[in-house]
Amino acid sequence: MATNRTFTMLKPDAVEKGHIGAILEKISAAGFRIVAMKLTQMTQNDAETFYAIHKERPFFGELVTYMTRGPIVAAILEKENAVEDFRTLIGATNPADAAEGTIRKLYAASIGENAVHGSDSDQNAAIEGAFHFSGREMF
Repeated sequence: MATNRTFTMLKPDAVEKGHIGAILEKISAAGFRIVAMKLTQMTQNDAETFYAIHKERPFFGELVTYMTRGPIVAAILEKENAVEDFRTLIGATNPADAAEGTIRKLYAASIGENAVHGSDSDQNAAIEGAFHFSGREMF
């Protein structure tokens, strides 16, 4: 069953480079409503848990180090067809392959520092949103 909510994180590279406002503006201009948002920093345990699906991949250690090096902005977004529309808005994981005007094309430096996370399914949006906004019924 499709929901109207998705989860996003503005990653440490986007925060460090001062892109929070510009990215939030693009999200808002695309018709998303921000339901919940916070500036926070992931601990090593947080990052290892959040990215556990990648634990056996060779880049896992680098990913954990990257995601814990500075603050992130976590947010729950609302819009009809939220997950699919947000994935379109952020663009391909590799900014070189991302469509013009997408968040990653505009603000990402590389596959590893790709500025923003967007949930890839309604189920993962609910899991990821609950991870960062525990105790709140977000989905």
